[in-house]
Amino acid sequence: QVQLVESGGGLVQPGGSLRLSCAASGSIFSINYIYWYRQVPGKQRELVAGITSAGSTNYADSVKGRFTISRDNAKNTVYLQMDSLKPEDTAGYFCYADVTYTSRARNTAWGQGTQVTVSS
Repeated sequence: QVQLVESGGGLVQPGGSLRLSCAASGSIFSINYIYWYRQVPGKQRELVAGITSAGSTNYADSVKGRFTISRDNAKNTVYLQMDSLKPEDTAGYFCYADVTYTSRARNTAWGQGTQVTVSS
């Protein structure tokens, strides 16, 4: 099974930056796509950004121009660079991946999440 581990969250002032990482481990042949979601307690989980194996990206309108998603295929790791952070970006951030194993089986998985708090 694939395991996803997020890191890089924390407390940052408005206007600041953070870089989140999502590292995948397991018998992975390829990561087909990875999405970053965020969730505030009591609200629905929101898609933030995604990246495919070919490097195509998409972003929520609320983060376009401020967040950048990228991937390091050699490390099976995806990053979310978050700049010009706003208080409304405060949330738990989760990565979600669709992977193909070395057995060629395919599966999806969620990470455990990392908290981002934007506050002065």
